[in-house]
Amino acid sequence: MSASTQAKSSKSPAKPKSRPARRPAGAKSSARVVGGQVVRKPAKTGKSRAKKSSRRTAKTADKYELYQLAVQSAETDVAFHRNVYKSLRGREPLHFREDFCGTGLLSSEWIQLSKHHTAEGFDIDPEPIAWGLAHNFDELGEAAQRYTVHLKDVRSKGDVPADVRVAQNFSYYCLTTRTELLEYFRAARADLDDDGIFVIDLYGGSESNDEMEESLRCSGFHYIWEQAEFFPGTGEYVCHIHFRFPDGTEMRRAFTYKWRQWYLTELRDILADAGFSQVHNYFEGTEKDGVSGNGVFRRGRRGENCPAWIAYLVATK
Repeated sequence: MSASTQAKSSKSPAKPKSRPARRPAGAKSSARVVGGQVVRKPAKTGKSRAKKSSRRTAKTADKYELYQLAVQSAETDVAFHRNVYKSLRGREPLHFREDFCGTGLLSSEWIQLSKHHTAEGFDIDPEPIAWGLAHNFDELGEAAQRYTVHLKDVRSKGDVPADVRVAQNFSYYCLTTRTELLEYFRAARADLDDDGIFVIDLYGGSESNDEMEESLRCSGFHYIWEQAEFFPGTGEYVCHIHFRFPDGTEMRRAFTYKWRQWYLTELRDILADAGFSQVHNYFEGTEKDGVSGNGVFRRGRRGENCPAWIAYLVATK
């Protein structure tokens, strides 16, 4: 199971929403935030970026890079979105919208599918947006022009109605009241194409409410997911991401999330109240060890009762 699905860790968070780490030496962005707008300049060619140290430490590591390596599986996610859309609509989806987009990794994967695939991203934090443009888009050449990023609330209207609109990595958990979430879901439905689908992921199971830490070994570092606090009376949920390095140093609380834990049945009801015609469940399967998620999501009504599970909800307009 995962945190961005998904496929890499069993308990992971949503996309980073805290302030980003300092940009590594030598990494220059063609994106700047000016007066609340993200301004992009053509990437310079003929100059290579400074080489990164082959051995990361808490002092030298870039937390956004670590997050993408440990948590996100953009190729797998995009393949899922395309396959679900084609199974429901019988054609290739072309326009993609990534809410709470942060670094825009999913959108960067989407626009590389063909010259006809376009994407929009929405987020209110300018710094991860600028980081993402520098690291995920600058080297894509003309393809990068098929991505438009908006420094706006996710309830804002896009330039083009989306075929596929997503809120990944439990990012919408930051909306902690039913009123807020219903407003967001209504806005998502209204701004979809007539054949559009809206996709969210969620995390559940008895372990999802435990106060605990779990470590995942990655190449050159350990990713640590901490569930620090949970209050059943309100659903308040505080989680942190830490990174640990071979030299013994740690990047503590690289990201912190203050969420509400939403349950699958609640979410289905709110999506229905928002006007979606159907909501389909897709549950992740289990590896042969009987514990780990296998990254394969299949449509089902009930799901499997296990200590920790990941699922997608796919809502049709």
